[in-house]
Amino acid sequence: MGPHYLSRFFTPRSVAIVGASERIDSVGYRLLLNMQEAGFAGNLFPINHKREQLLGLKAYPDVLSVPEDLDLVVIATPAPTVPGIMRQCGDKGVQAVIVISAGFAELGEPGKRLLQDVLDIAHRYSIRVIGPNCLGVARPSGLLNATFGDGIIKDGNLALLSQSGAVCTAILDWAKAQDIGFSTVVSMGGAADIDFGEVLDYLATDTHTTGILMYVEGIRDARRFLSGLKAAARLKPVILIKSGRHEAGSKAAMSHTGAMVGGDSVFNAAIERAGVVRVYSIAELFAAARVLANNYTLSEDRLAIITNAGGPGVMCTDRAEDVGIKMADISATSLAALNAVLPPHWSHANPIDILGDATSERYQQALSVCLADDNIDGVLVILTPQAMTNPTEVAQFMIDGAKTSQKPVLAAWTGGAKVQEGRLLFADSRVAHFNTPETAVDAFAFLASYARNQILLKQIPSPADAPAAPDTSGARLIIERILSEGRDVLTAQEAKAILAAFHIPVNATVKVANAKDAMIAAETLGFPVVLKINMPEFSHKSDIGGVRLNIPSVQEVSRHFTELENAIKNKHPDIHEVGMTVEAMVKPASGRELMIGVVRDPVFGPAISVGLGGTLVEILKDTAIAIPPLNAYMAEQMIAKTKAAKYLGAFRNLPPANLSAVVDTLLKVSALVSELPEVLELDINPLIVDEHSVIAVDARIKVQTPRQLSRYTHMAIHPYPHELCRQLQLPNGKNITIRPIRPEDAVMENEFISRLSERSKFFRFRQALQALTPDMLVRFTQIDYDREMAFVAVSEDQHLPKELGVGRYMINPDGRSADFALVVADDCQGLGIGTRLMATLLQTAKDKGLSRLEGEVLTANHCMLALLEKLGFSIGTPANNADAVQVSKNLHE
Repeated sequence: MGPHYLSRFFTPRSVAIVGASERIDSVGYRLLLNMQEAGFAGNLFPINHKREQLLGLKAYPDVLSVPEDLDLVVIATPAPTVPGIMRQCGDKGVQAVIVISAGFAELGEPGKRLLQDVLDIAHRYSIRVIGPNCLGVARPSGLLNATFGDGIIKDGNLALLSQSGAVCTAILDWAKAQDIGFSTVVSMGGAADIDFGEVLDYLATDTHTTGILMYVEGIRDARRFLSGLKAAARLKPVILIKSGRHEAGSKAAMSHTGAMVGGDSVFNAAIERAGVVRVYSIAELFAAARVLANNYTLSEDRLAIITNAGGPGVMCTDRAEDVGIKMADISATSLAALNAVLPPHWSHANPIDILGDATSERYQQALSVCLADDNIDGVLVILTPQAMTNPTEVAQFMIDGAKTSQKPVLAAWTGGAKVQEGRLLFADSRVAHFNTPETAVDAFAFLASYARNQILLKQIPSPADAPAAPDTSGARLIIERILSEGRDVLTAQEAKAILAAFHIPVNATVKVANAKDAMIAAETLGFPVVLKINMPEFSHKSDIGGVRLNIPSVQEVSRHFTELENAIKNKHPDIHEVGMTVEAMVKPASGRELMIGVVRDPVFGPAISVGLGGTLVEILKDTAIAIPPLNAYMAEQMIAKTKAAKYLGAFRNLPPANLSAVVDTLLKVSALVSELPEVLELDINPLIVDEHSVIAVDARIKVQTPRQLSRYTHMAIHPYPHELCRQLQLPNGKNITIRPIRPEDAVMENEFISRLSERSKFFRFRQALQALTPDMLVRFTQIDYDREMAFVAVSEDQHLPKELGVGRYMINPDGRSADFALVVADDCQGLGIGTRLMATLLQTAKDKGLSRLEGEVLTANHCMLALLEKLGFSIGTPANNADAVQVSKNLHE
């Protein structure tokens, strides 16, 4: 693999600035000045047809007149001139352009047409574009500052991506005051071509970047955005601010879920799934970055606080409650140890108030006890300036004590000049330091969120996780018939049929059109029964008094039917026929009412919610939200976030509800929305759960004709492709499985690589690799199945190794071709495993719509070249002194 295709933006050897100027108040002047002041080591070419020289540099009238090749062109001229400049860039062979200019989509239709002209030219010439309407790009380590911001950007290890140029400059200014540097700064602007996802791909493997800060206003491509977030977050912390909440169409929603679940709540669920931490201010952004940069490990979120003043400790306890952090219970052993080293009047509880005359040794002893306590996951040390306390000496003691523990140690040195020297010591240590205790608690909360979200990131569920295979084709046929009738809202009976197709328990329901039919249905079902209005016009039946419960006899069924019929016709004279259903009455003595819902977010697709149900659902607003597909762990975490979690436990005389049945139902709903893109909204309310089971008593479903071209394109996260698993038999009679790789294959993959001969390792990696690094293991096993694929050949045969071989492809930026790689264990070669892996890769790539598979093979790898030739690959001719050849296969042949 060569340099990343975005490298031209961040490590260019030559840069042209179109619109460079000597007018001090112009963008072109600031761009040129910033490039010079950054010390750019490459060739810099100002473009201005009115000047022969600018800031001591020879100026050129246009891009084509520059005598050298250009890696990067920055355009800062009026919007109408940009298409012409883009054509010049295309003729010049430029492949990277930053469009600083504004005046495009933000100006309405004329601006949108102008932007489309720019993009059409870019695509024609294979030019990639950052912008328009952006601040620019900076790479301090490469002495590149192609922005029009004010002043020099300090080199560091944080990357900054921002959709807003103004917010970008505010963050840079704040960071300058905090002495924080950046590896990369990218102002995305309109993101008309290159979006967040692609830049995140670059930063994920960038060795100069250890953490990523983002400011986001809106998302164009949810799947690419989440894919890039996940790729980056697997390797380094990603912290994000989101503004600009979009409408989720809640006012028009027919379901309770649609009325309650908005775009911002779905966004939260999506980024949690991607392993990202969300913050809400610039100060929080850097607080989170400061604590996450230290690579702390956190299993739970039990915090201990050590302080020399009671007030700040109490304030922190309140703040911990606000942000959902548990205050640790100090163990009996630790209490005894603290009693032995602290004065008699210490607080004897958490917060640990070691009193105003605390010495450095007292701080050190208290910290040592806390770090050794298994009940404590992290420690916040607060120091307020006191006459008897040396802030600098205490800081050094904290730094030394933290070195021996993996638990996070945070410091809040409150005050000014007296504590400044201690803060400077913390700046070069693993102790994250903060000016106020509350900010430190927030930072610990971010760390806890990061730990939880990293677990979610590693979950790659499949629709096959649902306990039983659903009747997907039957459900789809029902929906197609309903849509063909010109309806998009299912009746209760139809909705329950869809649920039943996915094995979600429902109560018996009979559709009736008159009192006689209602009496017959009730007698058949057995008393008591429920009578409900069943008409698309009335989605929420209880709102119009359209539900009659606990009806005990045929006579009462007839009376209630007549009353409801007359009430509806009196209120709605245009209605001539009132439809109803008779249902079996479900009211177990220990039953609890929940609601499970689905809403289709305009950006992230289906979102599933769970919480307390019943008629007060919109008042209670108890919802936890997740993006499908789900697995059992994710479903359990959803339930744990709700008030309903306590409701499901044992209380008073009620036994605990069957939690596993609720989890099972969530998995079935996940499978339903994954496999049925037709479903727009869904409510199961109430879902009644007791100690034995669950049952869906009422359901609403809204559907549409799907617009997707391939499976799962309606979802922001591609499920584990269980359907691609294949059982095969080798010529020697041994059975093997070829399946997509999973995160839990990391140990197996590492063992496989370690078993390879030095020759095989060199053929695969082109270096003397002894073992995969942790980052490589993550990258190889936690993949995005939408834009890449890796198949492992595995066996349960005791005479064969667990992993026999692996083949993978990664889709190129053009979206039409993919690079591939293949390696088979040395002791398994000659068994046909490579042939089967390559055939699987080829078929999967073809089904994905790719047109070409390509790669580079060492000329000494004769076995691989022979295999590829047999499979119809074109084998290139090695260039002079080259040790590798290009190979490719047209998948449409």
